[in-house]
Amino acid sequence: MNALSIYLGMIGGPQIIIIVVVILLLFGGRKIPELMRGLGSGIKEFKDATKEDDDKINEKNE
Repeated sequence: MNALSIYLGMIGGPQIIIIVVVILLLFGGRKIPELMRGLGSGIKEFKDATKEDDDKINEKNE
């Protein structure tokens, strides 16, 4: 078991709704799309970087 499930138990529908409401209260409705865009671009950069590293490794092995 991972640590999150030990402390929180199984996360279900009501818990997810509470988390979403807390996020809305903290950041507001206008800020969330900007946060998601930033998260998406960060994930894309990470994937691009790992792909570049894989390409370099494959070039060295050939």
